[in-house]
Amino acid sequence: MLYYLFDWLQDLDFPGAGVFYFISFRASMAIILSLIISLLFGKRIINVLIKKQIGETVRDLGIKGQLEKKGTPTMGGIIILISIVIPILLVGDLTNIYIILMLVTTVWLGLVGFADDYIKVFKKDKKGLSGWVKVLGQVVIGLIVGIVMLANENIIVREKVMLPSGEPKMEIVDDEELNGEIPAFVTVDVKNTKTTIPFLKHNEFDYASLLWFLGEKAYRWSWLIFIPAIILIVTAVSNSANMTDGLDGLTTGLSAIIGTTLGILAYLSGNIIYADYLNIMYIPFTGELVIFMAAFIGATVGFLWYNSYPAQVFMGDTGSLSIGGIIAVFAILIRKELLIPIMCGIFFVESLSVMIQVSWFKYTKRKYGEGRRIFRMAPLHHHYQLGGYPEPKIVTRFFIVGILLAVISVVTLKIR
Repeated sequence: MLYYLFDWLQDLDFPGAGVFYFISFRASMAIILSLIISLLFGKRIINVLIKKQIGETVRDLGIKGQLEKKGTPTMGGIIILISIVIPILLVGDLTNIYIILMLVTTVWLGLVGFADDYIKVFKKDKKGLSGWVKVLGQVVIGLIVGIVMLANENIIVREKVMLPSGEPKMEIVDDEELNGEIPAFVTVDVKNTKTTIPFLKHNEFDYASLLWFLGEKAYRWSWLIFIPAIILIVTAVSNSANMTDGLDGLTTGLSAIIGTTLGILAYLSGNIIYADYLNIMYIPFTGELVIFMAAFIGATVGFLWYNSYPAQVFMGDTGSLSIGGIIAVFAILIRKELLIPIMCGIFFVESLSVMIQVSWFKYTKRKYGEGRRIFRMAPLHHHYQLGGYPEPKIVTRFFIVGILLAVISVVTLKIR
């Protein structure tokens, strides 16, 4: 809203109104607003949750201090959602298709998580929303994102198209700059299903190439690969963030680290100068995503104020499902989804530990008549808790690993 107000003031030649055209300024505004909202209104929301007796139900896992968390208010993800949505509505360009998709993702998965928490708290059903309903909600948002990316004319990638002259020497800007020379390439905006592969020199991968046997029709049918891949990524990351949310501040802090990484990648991919310098895919109009991610970082850091050990509030599925979905969709939109196993390495390992534990337990039960475990308990953070590590130490060390993975993710832009 403020974006359009300052746009109008700029038309009237109002002094200083043009500053709102700078992404860096609006990103700064977004992170400040989200921090202020989460810090100022967070305590009030927590008090409401306490008044409504919206407390967490804690199982006795045999972990020291675990039962002390019983009654801690949950559904605190509402704080995160409000702290993201309000700043974006104020300083974001609401006509930008990328911003629209991120807002839809945030609200939709927030509602799915809220429904799950509501059933657990008010209906006294510990299982919450059935698993297939949650997955259906994730599938729906993945389907929406995939269809819009394929159909919307503003979701494009700028590519260099080689001319027969050979190696690229110059880019066409206008006829006066050619000086009689024949350019080696031109730049064109195209729709495709390409993404980025880390650590490879020629690091662009097209989902349509998996349908190579269809020849020229491969792109037409690329949705058969592209959309299921998006659905899988959104579902996997959303559920992984949910599984990681077991220690005070863990998912919140890791999300802020991942968000910072994604914000850097979005800024570079949406800036034609840096994209050309780094020889990475330039994606027009994605610069606006930096503003969204700034709000996301501010919201998670602000929530960490109350969620750090000992937690005054838990985010619940309202927060964890939406956080995972936001990270997944954002990475997909800037064509960096194949970096997720590195960037979200902690989420990935936490989810993998559960799958390994369950699979091994079922296998050994069939073979030996009794189930055996690889970890003391899954997800992985509980394994360390049962090993005697204090909760704050586990969280801090996971943060350190998360920062290392974030640095590696950014470095992949140059190490190929």
